[in-house]
Amino acid sequence: MITLAMTGASGAVYGLRLLEQLIVAQQQIYLVVSAPAQIVINMETDVKLASRPTEMQALLSERYQAAPGQLQVFGREQWTAPIASGSAVPKAMVVCPCSSGTLAAIASGLSRNLIERAADVVLKEQRKLILVHRETPLSVIHLENMLRLAKLGALILPANPGFYHNPQRLSDLVDFMVARILDHLDIEHTLLPAWGD
Repeated sequence: MITLAMTGASGAVYGLRLLEQLIVAQQQIYLVVSAPAQIVINMETDVKLASRPTEMQALLSERYQAAPGQLQVFGREQWTAPIASGSAVPKAMVVCPCSSGTLAAIASGLSRNLIERAADVVLKEQRKLILVHRETPLSVIHLENMLRLAKLGALILPANPGFYHNPQRLSDLVDFMVARILDHLDIEHTLLPAWGD
């Protein structure tokens, strides 16, 4: 079980490609999309998400050919979702893309919405939390929040694609980042060859 949260930083394509690859890898996915993320997804991609979780789930399940029940979408304030409690903690949570505002809220333990609460639960239960931060430049506040989270065990994985694999298309750069996330989730993939292959 993996929780995927998408927030309002630019880079919606990273989150959508990760969702697709998690489905391909036959992972069970809990998804939460913030209101700003929904706006960014609609602006940056050809995906037009409805606001209702059930409609979002149906659209994304069909688009990425998820098996029945493989993808569950929860509302931003759905406090009864399993991910809001340590008794049903997933093996990992990825926030992709992760805005600086969400990063700060998680670092402060605010838990004002389901994304923040789910991240808080993952941290307190000492499971894997991956934050794919996608903003630049970084202020001292951002860096201090990252340091605080890293000290708590979170993995800060900025959306900084590499170029040593000689990317030819934008999708190659996206796949580089998604491959790195999948590597840290211990999920096999064929997006990129291993270094040296």
